[in-house]
Amino acid sequence: MIYLDNAATSFWKPESVIRAVGEAMRHSGNAGRGTHGASLDASRIIYEAREKISDFFGLGIPTQTAFAANATEALNTAVKGVLKPGDRVVTTVLEHNSVLRPLYEMQAKGVELLIAGADQNGRPDTEQLKEMAAGKARMVICTHASNLTGNLVDIADIGAFCKREGILFVVDAAQTAGVFPIDMRQMGIDILCFTGHKGLLGPQGTGGICIRENVTVEPLKTGGSGIRTYEKKHPHDMPTALEAGTLNLHGIAGLSAAIDYLNETGIDRIRAGERMLMTRFYEGVKDIPGVKVYGDFESNERAAIVSLNIRDYDSAEISDALSEEYGIATRPGAHCAPLMHEALGTVEQGAVRFSFSYANTTEEIDQAVVAVRELAKE
Repeated sequence: MIYLDNAATSFWKPESVIRAVGEAMRHSGNAGRGTHGASLDASRIIYEAREKISDFFGLGIPTQTAFAANATEALNTAVKGVLKPGDRVVTTVLEHNSVLRPLYEMQAKGVELLIAGADQNGRPDTEQLKEMAAGKARMVICTHASNLTGNLVDIADIGAFCKREGILFVVDAAQTAGVFPIDMRQMGIDILCFTGHKGLLGPQGTGGICIRENVTVEPLKTGGSGIRTYEKKHPHDMPTALEAGTLNLHGIAGLSAAIDYLNETGIDRIRAGERMLMTRFYEGVKDIPGVKVYGDFESNERAAIVSLNIRDYDSAEISDALSEEYGIATRPGAHCAPLMHEALGTVEQGAVRFSFSYANTTEEIDQAVVAVRELAKE
């Protein structure tokens, strides 16, 4: 199989990640649920992971990092834990349903929701976003990169604007964490939501939320915490405030090892490798008759994603043919990005998404180009 669906989940994982998961399953207990060796080992793994993640994202305060099952849980926590009826929140049409659906829920409860548009290439209208937010918004929330077009959002620019305006800035880093440098302090990010199973090269079922000091987020769920058992309310101290129940220790151990791998390899090297593969594919398919590619490819700063359609064929039909006839894994359909498809005019057809990994090879890319060329002839 040629796996080109890395925007959904990275298929290749470092051997160190796989070993770390196995070691944790063999030796570790439940963190904070005892003082025996297995429990203490789990507590050590989790705290070390917090330290690594906090440093990786430029937060610098391990206790302000809480683990979650994925970016979806983290984003739900950020949205529902901050916004109240009467607040204004501004977002963009680039967003994944992990952002949009919680926002729609809050809109139904009295939150004012405004959505900034994009141009025909899917580039967000950040000036419109700023106009909508200036002086009135409680929160601006946006993705760092579109999971459909790969277009990058200038979060440093938006972060500086939000800081000047006193607006809480929340970033969905699902498509960029582990590939693009993110420094919460330098970029003015108040809340960063991430998943572990994509560019971070960790296991599925991992992710988290990093929160700047002095920002309060109410918990999405409450329950067992291992501390303050006799209090009726869930503890409000971070990170316990956002971590009710047993954590995914085995997954967190793998995520911790993945951060080590990224630091050792260098995300600049990883990003350059993915960009080279993406560009090779894009250059190979963009001029094929009948092929339409979506997104802005004038900038080198973009996620390693190429989404396309072949004439008026349904995207699922093309993706199935790629899989069955060529052994190439891609993703068709709507990609949980409904407003982006509306902006691109692809609601009915969807799009075939090719998303690349540092582990892919140029030979695989060339085979994918041949496959698209042959399918476009049919």
